[in-house]
Amino acid sequence: MRATFSDSRILSNQHGNDNMCQLVSAKKEELVSILERFHIQVNNPVSILTQEMSKHFLHSKGEGDKYRFFMKATQLEQMKEDYIHSKETKHVAMAKVEQHAEVLKDLKRKVQEKEERFNSLESLDNMNAKLEELQKQMAWALVTEMEKELLPLQEKLQSDKRCTEKYNEKVEEWKNKVVEAENKYKQIHEQLESITLRVQELLPQCAQLKAEAQRCNARHKSSEVSVHRCKTNLRDLEKDKTQLSSRINELKLSISQTTGAESQARAEQMEQIQAELHNLAHQESTLRQQIDQYQQASSRAKDELDKMSQEQDSLQRSMNSKRRNLQTMESSRSNRLRRFGEHMPMLLSAIQEAHQSGQFRQKPRGPLGYCIRPKDPELALAIEICLTNQLQAFTCDNYEDEKVLKAIMSRIIRRGRRPTIITSAFLPRVHDTSRRCVDHPLYPSVLQSLEIEDPVVANCLIDQRGIESILLIKNRAEARRVMQDRNPPRNCTQAFSQDGDQIFTNRSYTAEQSRANYLSGDVEEEIRLLEGEVENQSAQLTQFQQQMRKVEEDIRQNDGLLSRAHMEQKKTKDKARKLQLMLADLQNVEEPQSEDLKPLEEDLEETIGKISAKHIEYVAAQADMAQLKASCEEAEQEYEQLKDHISRVAEEADSIKEELSKSDQDVVKCKHHQNHYEEKRCCHLDNIQTLEVDLNSKKQELETLVAKAIQICSERLTVDRTPRSLDTEISRLRVKITTQQDQQGDRLEIMRQYREAVGKYKDVAQQVETLNDSIKTLDSINNDSLKSLAELRRFLSYRCQCYFNSMLDQRGFTGSMKFDHKRETLSISVQQASGANADVSDMRSLSGGERSFSTVCFVLALWAVTEAPFRCLDEFDVYMDMVNRKIATGMMLKVATTQRFRQFIFITPQSMSSLPVSKYINILRLKDPARGGNDEEEEQE
Repeated sequence: MRATFSDSRILSNQHGNDNMCQLVSAKKEELVSILERFHIQVNNPVSILTQEMSKHFLHSKGEGDKYRFFMKATQLEQMKEDYIHSKETKHVAMAKVEQHAEVLKDLKRKVQEKEERFNSLESLDNMNAKLEELQKQMAWALVTEMEKELLPLQEKLQSDKRCTEKYNEKVEEWKNKVVEAENKYKQIHEQLESITLRVQELLPQCAQLKAEAQRCNARHKSSEVSVHRCKTNLRDLEKDKTQLSSRINELKLSISQTTGAESQARAEQMEQIQAELHNLAHQESTLRQQIDQYQQASSRAKDELDKMSQEQDSLQRSMNSKRRNLQTMESSRSNRLRRFGEHMPMLLSAIQEAHQSGQFRQKPRGPLGYCIRPKDPELALAIEICLTNQLQAFTCDNYEDEKVLKAIMSRIIRRGRRPTIITSAFLPRVHDTSRRCVDHPLYPSVLQSLEIEDPVVANCLIDQRGIESILLIKNRAEARRVMQDRNPPRNCTQAFSQDGDQIFTNRSYTAEQSRANYLSGDVEEEIRLLEGEVENQSAQLTQFQQQMRKVEEDIRQNDGLLSRAHMEQKKTKDKARKLQLMLADLQNVEEPQSEDLKPLEEDLEETIGKISAKHIEYVAAQADMAQLKASCEEAEQEYEQLKDHISRVAEEADSIKEELSKSDQDVVKCKHHQNHYEEKRCCHLDNIQTLEVDLNSKKQELETLVAKAIQICSERLTVDRTPRSLDTEISRLRVKITTQQDQQGDRLEIMRQYREAVGKYKDVAQQVETLNDSIKTLDSINNDSLKSLAELRRFLSYRCQCYFNSMLDQRGFTGSMKFDHKRETLSISVQQASGANADVSDMRSLSGGERSFSTVCFVLALWAVTEAPFRCLDEFDVYMDMVNRKIATGMMLKVATTQRFRQFIFITPQSMSSLPVSKYINILRLKDPARGGNDEEEEQE
């Protein structure tokens, strides 16, 4: 080992006398390890006591310094430092344990998090396994569902094939019915033509008989007038005869009773009364005529008033209807549905809510007029009249929906007429009407004139009204010409003009409606026209009311005049009756004048002759009248019989016309049903073909699904759940797996992090446990070390005292060493044997030699209690005299002789020649150093 200039040490190996050294190491740790191995204590003053250390020790006054020297020499200080270091190590370990405990908590939390994520990987594996199982079930569930779908398709296909025969039977049945209806129509038409010919043949004869009856009636009336005139003449002649006879008798009886003056006065009075009676009769006749006139005028006025009242009521109803239409039109500005009734928006809202809540299998359509629009606004009136009964109607797919719709209508429409409900199965496409529709090059059909977006509405109108076979011709004359020609358009049943007139092949009807209420396009124009009509009708109603008030005033005036005329007539009759009574009285008291009775008698005879002649004439007139009456009655009877015959024939013709119309409708209906069933048969065959194609595709799809299912799971599974529920669960599970994967991250990374976290946690836990064990061990060691240190310190101090006293005794000194381990002090007292009796507590009071000797004794005592392979003293005898040096040297040599396993090195400037020769003592004497001037040479051994 050699030192370098950089305060470092180099370990080398040298063989023999070779000057070449082999480098072994330059590390301080290895040097320290060698020193510890050989127990070489370089810094121990007992092992190597340098001159400076000795001087410091000798001149030291503090007891603490001596105690520290003792502790350092006996390595108790090293043990104490080791103990302190151990305690510090323990505190450091405890701090590390606390720090590691905090870290351990964090690591435990991280481990729990990683464990949760790791455990979630297990749940993820479970979910993946469940997903795989669900996919297997899904594969076979699809197969099961497809098989279940195939069963009704196969059953439906077989059922439809069986139903084909029924459709064929229906088509043949309606073909036969069409033929029968056409034959019946031809027969009825022929009967109608024959009856028409008979009526036309009877009409001239009837006219001739009517003229003859009228002539006979005129002659009879003339004969009646003659008979009446003869009868009147006879009555007058009889009256004259009676009067003449009475006059003659009265004259004969009263010739002698009166005088001439009185007779003349009575005569004048009677003439005056007769004149008044004549005037009263004339006045009564005039009043009677006036009464008749007033009654006739009042009757005519009342009839006119009744007619005007009826017209006013009709006008009022028309005006109210137009006002309602006007209100409907005004409310339909924002909502066209209100044209079909104020309740319609609420009804459709209720239908929509019921449909959304699942009460309907298929949502009803309606009102049908709201679902259609005319392409040409000019034909709106014709279309509306054609579809009058269907515009406000609703259509349902089945009877269950019809019941629900009726319940909704009864709840919404509590009063008034409810819309019609038509129940017919909904189809996704419009009927094929190419075989039975009318196809005219100039005029469209109703179906062609409408814009219908919903095929359900179109099919309903086709089935209910046959709109594909109805033409729309704007001009009325042209419509009649087209329809009532010998060759009407094929498949055309009727036509409508622009004004709404309905024309058949054999009849026509004029429309009562003048404007479209539901299908008109320009609402503002309709409102303007309706407002104008309402104003006109209001003016007409006002005019009617004025006229009615005028007529009522006329009636009141006529009634007043009539009542006054009746009163006048009554007064006139009363006056006439009084005058007649007066005249009768005068006639009764009148006496016959002295007149010549012969003229009266001659007049009487002449009157009798006239009566006889008139009677003969009267009888002849009566006979003639009876004959004319018989001939007239006969003519009238013949006329009435012929007229009745014609009426019966006409009635028969009317019934035949009704039968013809009904037969025509039957023909149309049969053709419609025939076309309907032909279309249904075609649709049915198309459905069968489509069903077969679907069935084949489903079978292929089933085979594909079975193959895929076998690939996924070779063994067939029995699955009770539906594919939809499985698909929902699979989707939910996939989303959950994806979400969990996104949250967790990479599986391998999670497992690595979990293992690292667990490993790190275990390492830290192991470190904590190790540290805790170390702390416990350190506690135990420290306690043992402290006890051992105290015991060793006590033992060494005692030995040191013993050896020190023994060494002093060799010089003849006595002394003591007092250790105070608590205060860490060491007091040494030395007493010379020949000196004073008092103890010396301070070694510096001794001489230099004595102090050196005491030091050597102290060092030797320390040597006795310490273990070291080397003992080295530098200039230990510098301050000793010869006696002390000799005693000290002897003592040291004696000690060295007893400890041959140790090496003792003594460095001194004194001569050692006095030492005995021994093989155990090796004296090395250095060369004298070069000195200049008067310096003395010193010898060192």
